[in-house]
Amino acid sequence: MLKIKKNHQGFTLVEIVVGMALVILVFLGIYGALVAVLRTVGQTTAEAIAITLANQKMEEVRNLAYNQVGTSGGIPSGSIAQQENVERNKISFNIRTTIIYIDDPFDGVAPVDTLPIDYKRVKIQVSWPSWMGGEFLLISDVAPKGIENTQGGGTLKIKVFDASGNGVSQADVHLVNLRVTPNIDATYKTDNTGGLVLAGAPTSTEGYQITVSKGGFSQERTYGSLEMANPVKPHSSVFEAQVTEISFAIDKVAFFSVATHAREGFDDDFNTAGKIASSTDIVVSGGEVKLDKISGVYKDIGVLESNSINPAGLLNWDRVYFLDSQAPNTLIRYQVLFATGSGYQLVPDSDLANNSAGYTVSPINLASLDIDLYTNLKLRATLTTSDSAFSPIILAWHLIYNTPLIDNINFHLKGSKILGTDTVGNNIYKYSQSLNSNSSGQATVSNLEWDSYLFLSTTTTGMNLTEILPSSPSVNLLPEQNQAIVLYFQAQNTLLVKVKDASSSSWIFGASVRLINNPLGYDVSELSSSKGEAFFTPLANSSYQLQISALGYQATSTSINVNGNTVKNISLVAE
Repeated sequence: MLKIKKNHQGFTLVEIVVGMALVILVFLGIYGALVAVLRTVGQTTAEAIAITLANQKMEEVRNLAYNQVGTSGGIPSGSIAQQENVERNKISFNIRTTIIYIDDPFDGVAPVDTLPIDYKRVKIQVSWPSWMGGEFLLISDVAPKGIENTQGGGTLKIKVFDASGNGVSQADVHLVNLRVTPNIDATYKTDNTGGLVLAGAPTSTEGYQITVSKGGFSQERTYGSLEMANPVKPHSSVFEAQVTEISFAIDKVAFFSVATHAREGFDDDFNTAGKIASSTDIVVSGGEVKLDKISGVYKDIGVLESNSINPAGLLNWDRVYFLDSQAPNTLIRYQVLFATGSGYQLVPDSDLANNSAGYTVSPINLASLDIDLYTNLKLRATLTTSDSAFSPIILAWHLIYNTPLIDNINFHLKGSKILGTDTVGNNIYKYSQSLNSNSSGQATVSNLEWDSYLFLSTTTTGMNLTEILPSSPSVNLLPEQNQAIVLYFQAQNTLLVKVKDASSSSWIFGASVRLINNPLGYDVSELSSSKGEAFFTPLANSSYQLQISALGYQATSTSINVNGNTVKNISLVAE
């Protein structure tokens, strides 16, 4: 008889995974529904409590005599607190009460209306900033019995704009006046057009200190004569039966992302021939390069080449500048050469357009050169004349390049907006700060107002700011903008140490190079690169102790005077 064998094995792994997934989906659905119910119940409870608190506060206002309806430190003044915090059902609530006079346009507005305080408007805002946060707003007008109130004072009319001239709604206007009794210290909100009208303000000459702000926005305020001699926006005055209008400009804050790079260079002003590698039919004298003469007649053509330019820590090549004087019938053409295994040759036109023909207009842009291929450059100049009585003249040339980010560089940032002047007429700027890049050579400057900013070098770092990207000398920053800035600094004094094997003249990689100046508190160590180079910047113009050691070599030390861009060659002897 045929027997059927039953499979008594358990669930497979796939079945278990699918089953668990279904359970999790069901659980998440139930959990989500439960959270939604709890949120709805909690929100409904909070709203009900907020409505009750608002009505209680409004009832408190209605039980006051008309002349007592006001806030402590506000306009009008009264006994109602501007801010209160209460807790109900384990929920924290903030009660904000604002009471202002209303100048109803029905009978005209100030200054035409000589009694502009027609009635009072009470606004009670109850908010709860929890995970189910929200707010409830209750507004009511309170009018006097009989004729309009005859209380004196003037009207303060405030307008808040953004950078585009649009009104800023719900901006905070903080008003302080300690020269009137009772003192005023109150905060109001602008309306949907950015406006705020405070009728019935007590008269006061330059007594109203006004600060306008909003979350995520810049701030603007008035200033007193004790803060600066001549403020552009002094504290406001209010005069009897007159309207004082004052405007403020705020907008969303922005920030700069700053990177500080070192900029170095090869330069020659030809006071000596020390930076010329080779020349033919050329004379260098008194800061000038000319064609050679024979019997008072200039040669037709002459050529010179600079020393090799082989920077340590090269980030990118930048530009070649030259300064010359070319009389009629004379010409100078400049070219760029690079090192090969057998010497130097012209950078091909495919990488540096028109290099084979030569350049006659400064500068030459080298930014496109590949630093992995073009690690070592030279400059060449060819001088020609077709009038033997005249020679073209080279006065100077300068090749600049950039090295990686440098840390802890101090720079100054100054905006163009002026708050006023001091007692001797010097401008007081709204933003003027000294800043530092961090250990990574970067700095984030946040909470900045839209403005035109200047980046300036300081005198304390030994570094001169030579260029700003994307623009120079000022940078326009727009509201809510993140503007990336690159600052290029050139050290006043640097030291390049080149370490090689004494016998083979090959570069030594990984040599320990230590530079010390105890009086200055300077003690920095670097490892030599694959080119045998260690670079120190910025440095003071001073004498240093240099200590060099490498595995398998005898250590050595020497003193060196650093003045300008100094290069020191060190040869180590094998043990």
